[in-house]
Amino acid sequence: MSKTLILAHDIGTTGNKASLYNEFGEVLGSAFYGYETSYPQVGWAEQNPQDWWRAVCITSKELLAKTKVSPKEIACVTFSGQMMGCVFLDQKGRVLREAIIWADMRAEQEAEDLLNKLSMEKVYRTTGHRISSSYSGAKIMWVKRHEPEVYRQTYKILNAKDYLVYQLTGQLATDYSDASGTNVFDLVNKRWSAEIIDAWGMDADKLPSVYPSTQVIGEVAAHAVEETGLAFGTPVVIGGGDGCCAGVGVGVVTEGDAFNYIGSSAWIAVATEKPVFDPEMKTYTWAHLDPDKYSPNGTMQSAGASYQWVRDQLYSSEYAKAKETGQSIYELMNEHAAKSMPGANKLLYLPYLMGERSPRWNPSARATFLGLHMTHTRQDMTRAVMEGVAFNLKIILDTFLKADIEIDRMWVLGGGAKGKLWRQILADIYEVDISVPCVLEEATSMGAAVAGGIGIGLLRDFSIAKQWVKHSELIVPSRDNRRIYREMYGAFEEAYHQLLPIYSRLFKL
Repeated sequence: MSKTLILAHDIGTTGNKASLYNEFGEVLGSAFYGYETSYPQVGWAEQNPQDWWRAVCITSKELLAKTKVSPKEIACVTFSGQMMGCVFLDQKGRVLREAIIWADMRAEQEAEDLLNKLSMEKVYRTTGHRISSSYSGAKIMWVKRHEPEVYRQTYKILNAKDYLVYQLTGQLATDYSDASGTNVFDLVNKRWSAEIIDAWGMDADKLPSVYPSTQVIGEVAAHAVEETGLAFGTPVVIGGGDGCCAGVGVGVVTEGDAFNYIGSSAWIAVATEKPVFDPEMKTYTWAHLDPDKYSPNGTMQSAGASYQWVRDQLYSSEYAKAKETGQSIYELMNEHAAKSMPGANKLLYLPYLMGERSPRWNPSARATFLGLHMTHTRQDMTRAVMEGVAFNLKIILDTFLKADIEIDRMWVLGGGAKGKLWRQILADIYEVDISVPCVLEEATSMGAAVAGGIGIGLLRDFSIAKQWVKHSELIVPSRDNRRIYREMYGAFEEAYHQLLPIYSRLFKL
């Protein structure tokens, strides 16, 4: 029986999606199983790792049944997973507490502790990232300080996908991409940073061994066969973090390839031969799934979240009706925004509803409509929000351009990629062609599947990702809109800097 199928699990925040691929990148089927997040206190976010495992077991069996595929036809299992979390295991592999996930921000003091020992620039130049409570390292140190008994009993600390690899194989490991989300990983030398570990007072032996994303970590063990329905001995490739997998899933695998994800938050990422260490530290760099490359990135907080705010505040009655009829409120909002001219009748929106990560790194920044006039309509405000998000992302894009990365085309993913108007606005403001893949929802699992296929020798190398991704539409920038958006972009930048003292003052009230 020919073994040419790849099972990729995408462990997200809301659930796990299992997808089955053949060697040509075609999706034969998928299955989803959701789970909950708990918020014990403000700023805390936790999940039960057993829920992830249950989701993997259920979706594996459901997918095999749905596609009528024999488990023996599966060449390998691989993973994409939510990043920047931590699972604490004892020496017998038992979970000692709920997993602290990426959205958890409780470890501000622990991040400050590291900043008092090592400079921001030192850590940035070592790990590719600023010091932040978002990353796994600070969360680990929070547990050491506040739950010393848990920390004492801890044998290894894993990320989400790594725990599932352990459940399948019994092997404890992580990959370069997930390791680069810890604030503890030496990005260039591909090893845990002894200097950061010592400065934080962390125990190095609690961190797992680190491998390329294409590494075959082990095989499906006997104890996992009945629970998952998979065949004993099926190779398991470790895969990577979800953001890094998404890039490979749209063929961002060679120097200058780029993609823009627009969901509740949004980011721009590129593929490079070397990390991008921005002098102003506006952006950061992940390890790419390809061990010889990197994935510089910049993530803003409130992209689709800004559009949802407009939905809730300016379209509440229409939204209620749309939910009753099953229609999309966003189609109406897009139609309204299209009635406003480019530049939204000289109305600016600064998209800082939840402070800002990249490119501002300013938690006190606040969202602003600037230039409101009696003649402005909600159509103008809706369009201004789309444009404001794009202006903010352009700052990230410009950071990469200043690093001599040539970008002439950008793939766009996520919910924001569904609306034609927003795609055109992005093309006009970025001044690059925008490409839309045929399937918007499969990029992360597809990237993991590529890594899996390479790991077992089914696929040649990462260049195959460019063949797997299918193109549905190309949006070309409008020359007529270029002048308008260049002027508005300059005003957008100046407005933020002029408002800095006001943000600071309001934050202290």
